[in-house]
Amino acid sequence: MITKNYTVHFMILSVLLVILFFVNVSLGSVSIPIKNILSILFGGIYSKESWEIIILNFRFPKAITAILVGSGLSICGLLMQTLFRNPLAGPFVLGISSGASLGVAILILGTSFFSGILITPTISNWSLPIASSLGAFLVLTAVIVAANKVRNIMSILIIGLMFGSLASAIISVLAYFSKASEIQQYIYWSFGSLGNLSWAEIAVFATIYFIGILGSLTIIKPLNSFLLGEHYAKSIGINVKRNRNIILLITSILAGVITAFSGPIAFVGLAVPHISKLLFTTSNHKILIPAVAILGGIILLICDSIAQLPTSGFTLPINAITSLFGAPVVIWLLIRKKKIFI
Repeated sequence: MITKNYTVHFMILSVLLVILFFVNVSLGSVSIPIKNILSILFGGIYSKESWEIIILNFRFPKAITAILVGSGLSICGLLMQTLFRNPLAGPFVLGISSGASLGVAILILGTSFFSGILITPTISNWSLPIASSLGAFLVLTAVIVAANKVRNIMSILIIGLMFGSLASAIISVLAYFSKASEIQQYIYWSFGSLGNLSWAEIAVFATIYFIGILGSLTIIKPLNSFLLGEHYAKSIGINVKRNRNIILLITSILAGVITAFSGPIAFVGLAVPHISKLLFTTSNHKILIPAVAILGGIILLICDSIAQLPTSGFTLPINAITSLFGAPVVIWLLIRKKKIFI
């Protein structure tokens, strides 16, 4: 049960999340006062009709996407660090992101390599998410099969890294035979983006996201037992193999759908679990799962707000901001606290 102190923590973080949400929505090349934003969202009177289109069709979906992506990646990172008992494990160690990237690379870069056998990558708005999802699913299937063949959990980690290296090698070959415009399109996708989703895409994204979140809440006891190793988990009656597969499946679903809709976004999944453990000083997943979800949304909203270069019409790649501003913060926290709960 969450103690009073943790309740205060969650209340502060929740309020901060709401504030940052509206700050993020207010930023952009067109300055829109917070008062008008609230009027648009809640059916009040506002100054310009064009502001409604900007808020409801662009900024509001982007802010929602930032929360979904940030919290999803953070939960993935927490699950992987717990399963592998490795503080350097992140949401993409299984090679899921690389598989998704390979699917997109085949769609974008493959047209030159296969000389017209593949169809053009500009079919519809769903082309990239579908290609990315298929690539992630293929790697997921391979990882699950491998996980049932080996007993050592570290072997699964190595297998995931090898799948990632294999996918990267294939992408390099495709890029070598591709046109400059195709390479540029793929590189732009790899920067990550939060602002390209329609409401229909967000609905699909959110549905899969909530399935993954609900799944993670059902395995809190196995996650806590894995902190002390698989032998301990077995001793208290945990079905290690089944729960290991569930953790891999949940992580793959979340990481796959996030990569499919927003591209590969670095740092967040690796760092937010550590920041949460330092703030809450606990390793209990009953507390950590909601903590990393809220904090992940906060971190990515901050990074996206910075990326928009307030008062400027330019937007920096979200990947650059998450690493540039996030890594020094984690280094400072680790040096200051000198301990992480694994």
